[in-house]
Amino acid sequence: MGPSAVSLIDMRRERGYLRDLGRAFAGALVFNIPLLMTMEMWEQGVVMDRWRMLLFVGAGLPLLYGLAYYAGFSDRRGFRNDLLDTAVALAVGFITAAALLVLFGVVQWDATPREAVGMVTLQAVPGAMGALLARKQLSGDGRGDSQEDQASYVGELFLMAAGALFFALNVAPTEEMILIAYKATALHALALIVVSILLLHLIVFQAGFAGQEEADHPAKAFFHFTLPGYAIALGVSLFALFVFGRIDDHSVAGVVQTVVVLGFPAAIGAAAARLLV
Repeated sequence: MGPSAVSLIDMRRERGYLRDLGRAFAGALVFNIPLLMTMEMWEQGVVMDRWRMLLFVGAGLPLLYGLAYYAGFSDRRGFRNDLLDTAVALAVGFITAAALLVLFGVVQWDATPREAVGMVTLQAVPGAMGALLARKQLSGDGRGDSQEDQASYVGELFLMAAGALFFALNVAPTEEMILIAYKATALHALALIVVSILLLHLIVFQAGFAGQEEADHPAKAFFHFTLPGYAIALGVSLFALFVFGRIDDHSVAGVVQTVVVLGFPAAIGAAAARLLV
């Protein structure tokens, strides 16, 4: 292979990576718009304890790496490339959040560094998730299905956690979560649990999970995917509510009620994880 052929291949690779990078920015924008335009997220970026924010970002890093491993915004594979995709996706999340929050007038030029950095940082992780999901969701060349279709059982559970977090983040910071939990009775909560589990179970068999052949054994599938998936959704909901300070000074009953309420969209996200990733 001559030097000209090598140069041509390198040029195509660079163009392909630039295309992937552009799609990553589009993914960050599409997936993060609801949070970027949510007032409670702006406020949380200012008032949230910095140790909670560090916890949120720290928990987000392994999640982002997992998404890079199973999806990634480029088609390069391997540990080193997955780490690079994770770092680039996080940078895309920061850049997209900073640019749009300034454009919206949320981050003012005279804002203190603590306020500006807090608001942008809180939006960067979900933006990075969108960047990593872009190849799967926005690719039109059929390259979106690769390593993620070979996920093990543990990998499937991880993807359910990612889907649950993605859905939960869109509503966890809002006042409506607390209001719904306050208005709901114990009967409402029980009904919500039943509906959440039922929808999760039904969607799982439409989303192409590994082990789909277990549809012939609904009881086995229920215990294999549905119940673990709902437990993951509740765990993710509790984490999100804790990070946003939504369960501080609440009674145990109040915490349980709020977790069950947030567990509904989280369960839908867990069930639809295969449609996202």
